[in-house]
Amino acid sequence: MRERRLLTPRQLGKSVAPTTPAGIAAIGRSHGNGNPGYGELVASTWRHANSRIEKGSELLRELVRYATLAASSHNTQPWRFKLEADRITVLPDFSRRCPVVDPDDHHLFTSLGCATENLVLAAEAYGLHANVSLPLQPEKAIQIDLESATPRDSDLFQAIPDRQCTRATYDSKPVPTEQLADLELAAKGEGVSVQLFTDNKQMEDILEYVIAGNSAQMNDDDFVQELKDWIRFNEAALVKHRDGLFSASSGNPTFPNWVANIILKFAFTEDGENDKYRDQIRSSAGIIAFVSERNDKAGWIQVGKCYQRFALQSTAFGLRHSFVNQAVEVPEVRAQFARYLGIGDKRPNLLLRFGFGPLMPRSVRRPIDQVLV
Repeated sequence: MRERRLLTPRQLGKSVAPTTPAGIAAIGRSHGNGNPGYGELVASTWRHANSRIEKGSELLRELVRYATLAASSHNTQPWRFKLEADRITVLPDFSRRCPVVDPDDHHLFTSLGCATENLVLAAEAYGLHANVSLPLQPEKAIQIDLESATPRDSDLFQAIPDRQCTRATYDSKPVPTEQLADLELAAKGEGVSVQLFTDNKQMEDILEYVIAGNSAQMNDDDFVQELKDWIRFNEAALVKHRDGLFSASSGNPTFPNWVANIILKFAFTEDGENDKYRDQIRSSAGIIAFVSERNDKAGWIQVGKCYQRFALQSTAFGLRHSFVNQAVEVPEVRAQFARYLGIGDKRPNLLLRFGFGPLMPRSVRRPIDQVLV
């Protein structure tokens, strides 16, 4: 097994890439054909602006770039953006939906909420107030009208280039009580509540729902195939597609695609995945569940906005997090989990674990021109 060098986090607030020069050299600068290599893409993706942009289309494009650094299911990046004078419209890209794991597009619209929150925070930092109008009909998009305001920097904005869904074991160290309170406050929003768990017994209870959901998914051939379709097994595949789940980001070695497909038949098993989630949850400091009052697209977008604030606040505290959504993705398990949470007929939308842990190799994003209408 080839040992991989982990990328090192940069200090918040500096306009530099989240890798050291040595780290970039270790993973390759470019391909022989002149296209950027993985290290260069990471450096150009996860950064703050290198210069101050005052206004116009260049500023709107920069706000979109910050929006695309948000989380999305399977890193599908299911969004498109329309630029107008003083307005950015966020549109769903249904060509990037995942119909097996996300048949009602819940995760897709939650991802749009994540991107919207990043854009709002970036706009504030650049002296713009963002008025967000959520869609009232399924085919409508999110409209963000921008107006001049006093620039307002924030820890959440500064954390955008450092946020990562870190699929690794953590160190079990507890999070200070005052930080837990701040995380809970950041995660709440209009029509969105959260339940936060740090008790070992409760976390073991929740683990059983995650295992039940994961077992159901691992025994669903369509789910497994859809997941494989979005896995990028090596740096070349990631550079080519600029989306999807990078194998190394989960702590796995990289292989050529043909080798990976053979290995997956033996290594990607129900028992192996369940053991992985047991280790990951038991090493975590806590679990947080997001619950929306409304089970519709506007409600899901609000959940995404709230998750993104939680993710950025946890990043600002030096915490890592990752999704353990199996408990809310399988309908039968989701209904049981809702009863455990005591939320009646409300929908548990997202489930995450968090704690102190390492930074893993980074994902990348598609070029801005590919997400503009």
